[in-house]
Amino acid sequence: MIDTITFEDFQKIDIRTGTIIQVNDFPKARKPAYQLTINFGALGIKKSSAQIVDLYSKEDLLNRQIIAIVNFAPKQIATFISECLVLGIANERNEIVLLKSNKLTVNGTPIS
Repeated sequence: MIDTITFEDFQKIDIRTGTIIQVNDFPKARKPAYQLTINFGALGIKKSSAQIVDLYSKEDLLNRQIIAIVNFAPKQIATFISECLVLGIANERNEIVLLKSNKLTVNGTPIS
């Protein structure tokens, strides 16, 4: 386990649902990745780089609702600016399995 945080620390993390509306290859990434464009409803459109090519094709990802942290500072990855962090779990082969809601929600709905 990593360091314990307070509830106030947790409240600083803005986790929301969003729908992937565009998926592009990212050949300049160090590790295989996609460039995702995600609709977060009233929060707008954000972009993210995601190392999820092992388990997901571009077609699998298009129009898929995901869960992401939306209040990270933008991060430059090669020539791309990532504006949010798509959440997933590493399986036994260290491939990332995306987190998602059991039911569709309005894009931008906060996770609580």
